[in-house]
Formats: sequence, C-alpha cells, structure tokens
Amino acid sequence: MGGFNRRDFLRASALAVGTIVVSSGLQGCLSSSSSSSDDEAVRGLAFEHGVASGDPLTDRVLLWTRITPTDGNNAEVQIGWEIATDSAFTDLVHSGTASTNAARDFTLKVDAQDLLPGTSYYFRFKVAGLTSPVGRCKTLPAGSIDQVRFAVLSCSNYPAGLFHVYAAAAAEAELDAVLHLGDYIYEYGNGGYATEDAAALGRLLPEDNASEILSLDDYRKRYALYRTDEDLQLLHASAPFIAVWDDHEVTNDTWRNGAENHNDGEGDFTERKLAALQAYFEWMPVRPASDDDEETIYRRFDFGDLVSLHMLDTRIIGRDEQLNFADYISATGFDAARFTADVSDTNRTLLGLSQLDWLQTQLATSTATWQVLGQQILMGRMLLPAEMLTALQNPGAVDMTAMLTELVTIKLRQQAGDPTLTAAEIARIETVIPYNLDAWDGYAYEREVVLGATRALNQNLVVLAGDTHNAWANNLATLAGDAVGVEFATASVSSPGLESYLGLSEAQIPAAEQAIITLVDGLQYLNANQRGYLLVTFTAEEARADWRFVSTVKAAEYSIDNSRARSLRTLPGAGNRVLVPTA
Repeated sequence: MGGFNRRDFLRASALAVGTIVVSSGLQGCLSSSSSSSDDEAVRGLAFEHGVASGDPLTDRVLLWTRITPTDGNNAEVQIGWEIATDSAFTDLVHSGTASTNAARDFTLKVDAQDLLPGTSYYFRFKVAGLTSPVGRCKTLPAGSIDQVRFAVLSCSNYPAGLFHVYAAAAAEAELDAVLHLGDYIYEYGNGGYATEDAAALGRLLPEDNASEILSLDDYRKRYALYRTDEDLQLLHASAPFIAVWDDHEVTNDTWRNGAENHNDGEGDFTERKLAALQAYFEWMPVRPASDDDEETIYRRFDFGDLVSLHMLDTRIIGRDEQLNFADYISATGFDAARFTADVSDTNRTLLGLSQLDWLQTQLATSTATWQVLGQQILMGRMLLPAEMLTALQNPGAVDMTAMLTELVTIKLRQQAGDPTLTAAEIARIETVIPYNLDAWDGYAYEREVVLGATRALNQNLVVLAGDTHNAWANNLATLAGDAVGVEFATASVSSPGLESYLGLSEAQIPAAEQAIITLVDGLQYLNANQRGYLLVTFTAEEARADWRFVSTVKAAEYSIDNSRARSLRTLPGAGNRVLVPTA
C-alpha cells in the first residue's frame, strides 16, 4: 500500500483550488439579476447550505457558499457576492461575480482581501434573483490587544443527535473565531456507530448516502447533508471557522497509509483519502495548499501580540500506525517491556518530520503571550492502572465499580503516606499504561520533543483538543516533571462519550469521574457524559476555559445545563503554568 505524501496532498488540494476567487474591492453594485444570465434566471437554484467564513488573516478572510441546482441542470452558474461593514449593506467594500459548476460540486470560495485588521464585516451571495443568508466574519487583530475568545468544538455525528451545541455556541458574544478540531462529518452508514436513535430523531441518512462513504460523490453528499442542519448553518454564519480534520473526515483511526475502518474490499485507501480531502477542501472554508505553501493544512494565526494559534494535523500527514494492546497480550500476560520500548521509540512519529520542524520554528519565532496548539487528540498523559484497562478488554469479566473503588482507595492511602500499603497494593496503582494509543500517549517520544521545545523557549503553552467526546483538563509536564502548560479538551457536539464506552448509568457518572481524576496524575477535570463545547478566553493575565453543556441532544427541546458548567484558568510565566480555579 503506497504512502500518502505531499504530492498526494497537493493533488487533493489542487482539485479544490478552482473554487477560490480573489476579491479585492468593488466591481460594481449587484442587482438581484446582474449576477446571472437570462437562462440562469429561470433555472431552479437554491442556497440550501447557508454561508460560511474561515481562515481569517489581518487583511483577508475566506468566504464560502454553495448553490444547489434543484432542476438537475449541471451547467455553470454565475454567483455574485457583497461585503459590507454593516448588516444592511449600505457601506459596501467588496462586490464581484464568479462561476462554479459540477466539477467543484457547485461550491464557491471568495478570498476577500484588502480588509482592515480586527474588523467585523457582513457578506452575502446572489444568484438568479436569490439572495443567500447573511454571514458575519472578522479579520485578525494586529498590534496590542486585550482579549481573544474562541469557541472550540469537535465530533459532530449527524445520526447520533441533534446539533444543539452548534446553536449554543452561535449565541456566544464577541467570538474571534470558531475552532473546529475535527470529525466534522462521520463516514458510517445507517446501522453504524451511534446511529441507534437516528430514526426517532429524524436523522436517518438518505437512501442515496445511507452506506459507509467511499467515493468523492459519497463524501460530497455527506457534507451536503450535514450542512442542511440549521444550527450548523447558524454557527457558520456567526463567526469565521478555523478548522482541521481528524479521522472521520476520511474514516475511523486514519493514519498515514491506512485506517482501522478501511477494508480490503473497499478499494485503494489512498484514492479514498484523496476523495475525502477533495470534498473537505470544497465544503470547508479553508485555504487549500499550493506548491509554494509548505504549511499545507497546518498553519499559524496570530491574534495581535496576545495569541499565536498553531493548527496541527495529528492525523493524516505524518502519523505512523497506531499500536494495539492486543499485540502485547499473550497467555503469559502483558509484555510491558516490549510495549514500553515500542511506544517510546524515537523513530515513531505523529506529526511527521516536516510538520514537527515547522512547529518548532513557529514556536521559536512567535513573541505572543500565549502559544496555543489547535489539534485533535489528547496530549496529557492518560495513564490508568493496567488491570483496569485489561478488564475493559473483557467487559463483564470483573465488577468495574468494585475495582475502581479498590484502586481509588489504594491511591488515596498512598497520597496520605499510609505506611501499611503492601508492595502488591502499590503495584496495582503504579503499573499503569495509556488508555488511548490513538492519542499522544501512543507517540510518547514526539510529545516529549514538543513539550521540551516549549519549555526551552520559556513559552506559555495551551493545548486544545477534541476527539474523545468528553471534556478534560490536564496539567502538562515533561518526563522530568517540569510544568510546561495546560490542556483544555472539548466535549463532543453529538457523539457519545465514556458513559457509553464504560456502560455507566447517570447515577454512576460522578463517582467514575472522580475515580479517574484521582487515578490519573495531572488530570484536573473530566465530564464523562455530556455534549457541549469549550469557550476559551485569553488575556495578558490568564487563559481561561469555560465548559458549556446542553441538557440533551436526543430531543428537540433543550437548555444549557448550568449545573455542570466548569471553569479553570492558567496564568502566564514560569512557575504558573498549571491549572487553578477561576477568580
């Protein structure tokens, strides 16, 4: 099986380059019909997927829409756009027209340039007498600024639940950007992962896209379905997205040359990945790569002198195949020595050499107060007692609640300095292994390189993560125990979390959360069963995380569950790079 190299990446990206046009000012005011020919004026067209903006810079922002030919006519369509400083569009600063067609899935991206820093703009599109919904975008600020606010989201599985979390995030005031950390779509078909409530929720996949997606047409249709969701459209229209993919934009547990959820009968994996990435570039408001752009999907956004946001790809470009616990378990038990050697192998990579070099350069050249990594997977060391993880491999074999109680009791006795602890008891809590080898725990050496580089540069590090479907907060330290920074991880939009994986009832959740926090060194917070998003606010004095949760994604009526909202913060400066309660 061939590798997925930079040439492949550029190929997928280049297939979407034609969807981008540059707008640098006014090209004449657009009437309701000036953006279409007489033939187009009578065609069946609709703006079914809303508008979006993304990848803002200090002088530009990318705008997106899609026009749907409802009459089945695949002829080229002329689309007009307008950009103004006010929602009534009385102060126009940009306008123009461009064409799109079936080869681009009728999507259009406009790179609006020559804009002012830190400024909000409104935009809309017009075609054949139709006007799209209005979107609001914002350029990056420049110079000295007081505050930056992100809404952070991931893991939005359409059949698994309603997208109330998107609507809740759209209601946040003064967002500078929405960070989507991946799993924007899921590849499964009806009857697949987390689809058991789809029929009751009216979220079954349509007949022409009801199976696992494999082809370019499949991926395009899946994006089209997701983007009909009104809550997702609302969030896209409210603030610019800064997005990166995770695995389900291709298929589960993707790595550089393959994936867990890609079988021999499903065709060539590289071709599937190319199709998936082409659809991603078409449907997401991100700038595609080019031959002179060495950053590819990993890229940096500077919010004045306050935040440098480094968006990373921990999934596709450089990742070696995930380790599997089953390969280290035999009739004689768990081969800890061989596992430790493999997981700490210095040749084992998650980012790939080029991206790792790029990140180290960006960290070294940034003078912002906060260095923020926007990426997919947990970086904190999530090490759990080996016997607990072995039990999870054999559900029902032991009483998990009783085991947790025993382990937590031993841990608390150890923390209290109990001299009666036996060697066997200590071994139970100190024989630990990572619970998730798909995360940074499966690539331990490279994590140490990143943390070590940040410490050597004396930077204030905040890592943002998604992927797990749960809310977490971790203190990050080197293997030597030196505090480096903190990690804030968002809950999912709709995908189920640990409550499903561990088979926990609602009554068991609080005790399970506290047990895991007690057993995992460095872990400061866990919400194991709710869907929500993360609001992160940066000032010169602190980086603050506020976790927001909705009451349900399984019913049309919902509320914000303030009873389980949580806030933590970290302070800048050596010696302060740990989580503390909010003021």
